[in-house]
Amino acid sequence: MLITLLLTLLIAFGSFAAMLLAGWAPKLGLDLQGGFAVVLVSPEGTDEDTLDTAVEVMRRRVEELGAVQEPEIFVEGDRRIVVQLPGVEDRERALRAVGTTGEMSFRAVIDIVPESPYFTNPDGDHPPNINPETGLSDPDDVNEVGYLEAEDSFAIYVVSPAFLTGVDMEGGDAQFSSSTSHGGGAGGWIVIPGFTSEGGEKFRNATGTLATFSVGSPQRQLAIVVDGVVQSAPAVAQDVNPAEGLDPDQVVITIGISENPQQEAEDLAAILKYGALPTTFERERVESISASLGEDSLRAGLIAGLIGLVLVAIYMILYYRVLGVVAVGGLIVFGAFLVGALVLLGETQGTTLTLAGVTGIIVSIGITLDSSIVYFERIKEEYHAGRPLRPAVDHAFPGAFSTNLKGDTVTLLAALLLWVLAIGPVKGFALTLGLATVIDVVVAWFYTRSATWLLAHSRMLDGGWFSIRGAMARGPDEPAHEDLVAVDA
Repeated sequence: MLITLLLTLLIAFGSFAAMLLAGWAPKLGLDLQGGFAVVLVSPEGTDEDTLDTAVEVMRRRVEELGAVQEPEIFVEGDRRIVVQLPGVEDRERALRAVGTTGEMSFRAVIDIVPESPYFTNPDGDHPPNINPETGLSDPDDVNEVGYLEAEDSFAIYVVSPAFLTGVDMEGGDAQFSSSTSHGGGAGGWIVIPGFTSEGGEKFRNATGTLATFSVGSPQRQLAIVVDGVVQSAPAVAQDVNPAEGLDPDQVVITIGISENPQQEAEDLAAILKYGALPTTFERERVESISASLGEDSLRAGLIAGLIGLVLVAIYMILYYRVLGVVAVGGLIVFGAFLVGALVLLGETQGTTLTLAGVTGIIVSIGITLDSSIVYFERIKEEYHAGRPLRPAVDHAFPGAFSTNLKGDTVTLLAALLLWVLAIGPVKGFALTLGLATVIDVVVAWFYTRSATWLLAHSRMLDGGWFSIRGAMARGPDEPAHEDLVAVDA
């Protein structure tokens, strides 16, 4: 029993100390760390598979950008997607990652004009794909001549129908180029797109056609369009043979002058890598949660938990004497295991601790104490029935453990059901409750059993008010203490 107890303590506190030395800590969720949440709404009639695909694309984009520790993205109802981004610093960048459709196309430039002619006469006739209020094309329509604004200028690009779209592409890579051949002056950030075999052939043929126009003509330019905005419009080089076109493996997208060209390159590469969203979304609501509010919530939860823990510890020691110390020690071991598990899950799986999870931890204090109380009361029952104290300690554990195991099984099943059926913060509560239930079984078997057995075989079996016998509260009509000792011997 001594070896079992020492190994249990070594694993619990040794692993916890190792995590502290490694600088690991629980990853905090949105309500504790701060950040923001956005609710996106899809068009009427969007099917469930489309929403699930959109969730996966959003998650991969955000994780690729490294914007948050662990995004919580899930479907709510029939049309909504809830995105929770804890610890995010660049809000607009994250919003672009989850809200940008990411539809990319390559389109030949027909002309570059200062203003769309349809914007000067919004009440007149205009093509069906033109918005009369802006004079610009519908960004989702790539099969008609378009009037598109540019990312880094006030010009309007008149472009042809797309000859190549996102389905013809397979990924992208952001790189810094020191070359001056990409139009970046002294070099700069570029994105290298990847084409399918069919897409590469389309690109080669189209650029061969563009190479037939004279150098300096806008019609020699190739517009690279993402979600209806021209990201760049490089001209086909003078030495390109019209009969051969450009090699698709040599294509680069240059990032223009901006506050953070590296960020823009990485964002564009993420969109190319993980593809377009399967449908468009509108922002229904954006909620910001300050880090200070999260810290206050965490502090309040911890203070409440500590006060409750201290009061419970005092009561347990006064009522169960030395066995109460065992119970309090079990809480400490239980806490080391639980926090260690949450830290490990955070580092390996990105699991975050939410305020609901903190609530689950506080509730789990009662689960662990219940296991100790059931055991101690079973010892009392055995002792009051006339069994000598030391054998009562040994004999009480199997029945008490069986009772606790049945109760823990019910709690674990409830936690699993919550995890499967619930969404959002309730999952955090289910996770900590389930972990606590499993750890409670481990602590009861390896710690509480061993520690109580060792005390029962030490001087703490007898020894006045604080001993195990002092906590048994025998009545005046029960057998004398000496008779029990004799039988025990």
